Amino acid sequence: MTLKNETEFWSGRKVLITGHTGFKGVWLTLLLEALGAEVHGLSLAPPTEPCLFKLAETRPPKGGTSVMGDIMAPGRLAAAFERSGAEVAFHLAAQPIVSRSYLAPAGTFVVNVMGTVSFLEAARQASGLKAAVVVTSDKCYRNDGRRGGYGEDDALGGEDPYSASKAAAELAVGAWRRSFFQDDRVLLATARTGHVLGGGDFAPARLVPDALKSFTDGRPLILRRPWALRPWQHVLEPLSGYLALARGLWEGRWEWAGAWNFGPEPDDHWLASKLAARLAELWGGWAKVELAPAPGYQETEAEILILNAERARTLLGWPVRLPLEEALTWTVDWYRAYYRGWSTLEVVQRQIANYLER
Repeated sequence: MTLKNETEFWSGRKVLITGHTGFKGVWLTLLLEALGAEVHGLSLAPPTEPCLFKLAETRPPKGGTSVMGDIMAPGRLAAAFERSGAEVAFHLAAQPIVSRSYLAPAGTFVVNVMGTVSFLEAARQASGLKAAVVVTSDKCYRNDGRRGGYGEDDALGGEDPYSASKAAAELAVGAWRRSFFQDDRVLLATARTGHVLGGGDFAPARLVPDALKSFTDGRPLILRRPWALRPWQHVLEPLSGYLALARGLWEGRWEWAGAWNFGPEPDDHWLASKLAARLAELWGGWAKVELAPAPGYQETEAEILILNAERARTLLGWPVRLPLEEALTWTVDWYRAYYRGWSTLEVVQRQIANYLER
């Protein structure tokens, strides 16, 4: 992805994003806005308070729209497609928290599976749509603890409600692709993404926002799963992959209509304890981390999760532009600005501009 080529493609392009009020949805909206796209969003109200959607003062670019609504409501998605005239659509609306899936397993399946089906049904009826990307999760694989990394052809599975719901969403997309998206009018793909971090994530039970809130409050971070090995990456990394994938689909690359992994280089699969310690160093002062392994729902989560993204690097030409060390610095810079009362929108826009120049 080069800035000139991407700007030429996305400038004026009509795009629909479901879940545009969420952490990743806001970053995707602002990234597309920086490239000149006409962005339309459909989502529930922001899921947290505070939230990046309000802090970044997110407004649709010229000609865009931002609609608060439930994607499960009859006709709501069809109306969004018609209103936007979208040529490209990204489905991000989901229940994204593993711990919450234990408290509301049925609701998690409704949103993550039937919400995806609702999107697929609307997409196959939408006039003008040429490319659709459904975002799932790195947790959609049947995790056997391997260290070699999961590739797109590995078996789907899930030991917890969240992971199983994402595997089921992948199965739904595959079924709809084979049954209803064979005429090449709309090319459909899924994106399986590693653990993303960046400024503006306030979701509960996530390491980075929990750590920086603890440090700000003068408390040590209590780390309950220190030995979890995860594929960490800045949020802009997979988003750039989504854009490269969507562009190829729009251009008619039917062989790209499938599943894609977007994860970091092998060296950026870190233990949670290593990531937390580095955050404390970057935050400075007396920030510290206490390891306190605890039982509970976490016992059903695999300790090791490694994503193999070589297919995207080779076929999409999707490179890693932001090594994890630098991604952590960018993330800390955002939260430092937030906790000091500075403009977080300026930080996001500066980081996006820096990323695009790479």
